[in-house]
Formats: sequence, structure tokens, C-alpha cells
Amino acid sequence: MAEIKKTATRDSYGRALVDLGAQNEKLIVLDADLAAATKTGMFKKAYPDRFFDCGIAECNLMGVAAGLSTMGYTVFASSFAMFAAGRAFEQVRNTIGYPHLNVNIGATHAGISVGEDGASHQCCEDIALMRTIPGMTVINPADDREAYTAVLAAAKLQGPVYLRFGRLAVPHLFGDDYAIEIGKGVQLRGGKDVTIAATGLMVGEAIAAAEALAAEGIDARLLNIHTIKPLDLDILTEAARETGAIVTAEEHSVIGGLGGAVAEGLAGVCPVPVLRVGVEDTFGASGPALEMLRVYGLEAEHIAAKAKRAIAMKQ
Repeated sequence: MAEIKKTATRDSYGRALVDLGAQNEKLIVLDADLAAATKTGMFKKAYPDRFFDCGIAECNLMGVAAGLSTMGYTVFASSFAMFAAGRAFEQVRNTIGYPHLNVNIGATHAGISVGEDGASHQCCEDIALMRTIPGMTVINPADDREAYTAVLAAAKLQGPVYLRFGRLAVPHLFGDDYAIEIGKGVQLRGGKDVTIAATGLMVGEAIAAAEALAAEGIDARLLNIHTIKPLDLDILTEAARETGAIVTAEEHSVIGGLGGAVAEGLAGVCPVPVLRVGVEDTFGASGPALEMLRVYGLEAEHIAAKAKRAIAMKQ
């Protein structure tokens, strides 16, 4: 059996920046003393004159990014998700979001899979924070190809973008002909009994869950929701009407992330049972990444179990 190729989406981010730099001489990358970890070091090596290390000063980093964007530069500002979305929230909101500037925030090391870095660095609140900012686009890619094309697409978008990347290497799910379309969910599998809507590394787990359910005679529809804001409510509403129940899966808190966005969106147009798989109302702990996913219930078996519960709840 051939080994499944895996790549961390933070690596995809670094590679995409280098390729963008070759196409756009006005592309500038900023980092907060984490270039080796965020993989912006790839861009630094290729284009040292267009890379700036702002030091461990994430709030200032966002201010610098905002200023450069007003001068016509395409800017990517990078740090760990905890610092980019958490520590620098005020600057992202007031300096980038409020004037609706073209700043792309490349946030790596998101979610519980940061593992041994522990609770202080396991950011499971960033999607909730970023999607509250008016005009902010929030993208959470599932694999190498999706992450790479998300960076290319974000560079062309007007307004601020929050790109969420992981530390853990995840399986390749999409081929070289795949390209993200911001704001458009992707149906990966048809089904009539229940819908599983997943994002980020949980897409791979959702695929495994759908296959396990199929073996039991349960026909699960599978959606990849890579853009959490703006949310593709059309594909979700159609799925809700045709399957009657939805399970969301995300490596994020169940409060304010994909599950919250889906429940909010469907409540007014097509209310159906919506069950959420994610990090419950708790902080993380230090441990190996894969063990963290198991301990916090972020695996295929947990998605499948929630799918069965959702089916049982249908009117």
C-alpha cells in the first residue's frame, strides 16, 4: 500500500509566498520573529529585500502591515494564530478591519494540533474572533493544495483576509487541478441521510467518517467549508433541506467557529438539527498532536457518532 503524502499547511503557505513573490514585485512579507516556524523564511531567503522581521511585537506588526498596504503593496503579515488573532486583535480590528485594508494575515500553528506547545499556544478561538470583524474574510484550508491556492486567491482579494494554517502534516486530499474559490463550499460526496460540513484538517477525518457510515448503510453528504466567512449558505441550505440534519467538524472551539456560523446561518432559513464536533468549552493541554486530537474528540469516529445522533433527531 502506497504511503499517503502529507504536508503541513504552513509549508504550503511558505511555498505559495515564494511563487507569488516571483509574480508580484510589490509583495511584502512581515513576520514576528517566527519565520522558521511560520515558513515565511522561505520568502526571506528568496527575496530578502522584501521581507521584514518586526520582532516579538505583533501589535506593531499589524500597524506596519496596514501602513504598507496604503502605499499599494500586497502585504502578508505572519505569526502564530494565538498572537495574530489574539494578542493583536485590537490592531487587526481598528487598523486593518475598520479602514478595510488589503492586508493578508497568515496565522500558523492554529488549533489543538500544536501539541506540545500547550494551552497557551493552542489557539482554538481565532476563527470566532476574526469572523466578528466586519468585512474580514476567514479561510481555513484542508490540505496542501487548498492552502497553496488560498494564498494566491487571497492576494487578489480586496479587503482583509485571515488565513489559518496548521503545524501538523495532513494528508493530500486534492489534485493539482484543484483551486479554491473563496466563499464557495465544495461538495465532496453526495448523500441523503445527513450532512457533514467540515473545515481544515477535519476534512480528512470527515472523509473517513463518511466512509465508515457508508459501510453501515448510512448515506452521508460531505461538504468542505474552507471559507468560514463569507459562508456559502446556499450549499448549506440545500444540504439541510435534502438531508434534514447537519454535523459540523472543526479543529476549533465549538463556540463561535464553523459550527456557530452554520447554526446561525441556517436558523433563519432552514432550521434543522446541527450538532458540532470541535473543542468543547475547555483549554487544551500539552501532548503529542495526534494524541490531542484523540483526547479532545477530533477524529472520524466522533464525527460518525454525532452523525448518527443527528439522524435520530430528525423530525
